[in-house]
Amino acid sequence: MPSTTTTSSLDGMKVAILVSDGFEQVEMTEPRKALESAGAETLIVSPLDGSVRGWKHLDPADTFEVDVPLKTANAEDFDALLLPGGVVNPDALRIDEKAVAFVRAFVEADKPIAAICHGPWTLIDAGGVKGRRMTSWPSLRADLQNAGAKWTDKEVVVDRALVTSRKPDDLPAFNREMVKQFELAYEPEIH
Repeated sequence: MPSTTTTSSLDGMKVAILVSDGFEQVEMTEPRKALESAGAETLIVSPLDGSVRGWKHLDPADTFEVDVPLKTANAEDFDALLLPGGVVNPDALRIDEKAVAFVRAFVEADKPIAAICHGPWTLIDAGGVKGRRMTSWPSLRADLQNAGAKWTDKEVVVDRALVTSRKPDDLPAFNREMVKQFELAYEPEIH
């Protein structure tokens, strides 16, 4: 007889979504929906207080409440990290020492990370790309290669628990692989 209780693959997983103003909105909202549909709890972490504003290409879009201010965020409280793109967002994050340290903590703990479009920029400064197979928005190719990544032009690239994609059109493949890799890496605490 089938069970009446259902559990999702990521029940109990806490995912940090690190953003500043200027992230490509769909690169945050669609992966967030995929993670939450799989049972994960997603929390927006930001160096900005109060709220952050997404963009739709070059136009300002919606605002989203910040769940955890970066100044009080601890990577140890999270199981995985999502880095949406957009040009302005990762450019601001990569020069913020606390943001880079937050990302570096995920890299050093070998926690799963998903980064799309310009999102991998912050991984360069956090020391998370050397020797890794990756993709990104094409303009990041030289930056990633110069930092030691093995860049390829594919809709989604998985290297251990690092998932990268190029652009919003890649979101279906990105979301599928992100959920799959986060699930493989997730070991919920047994109480």
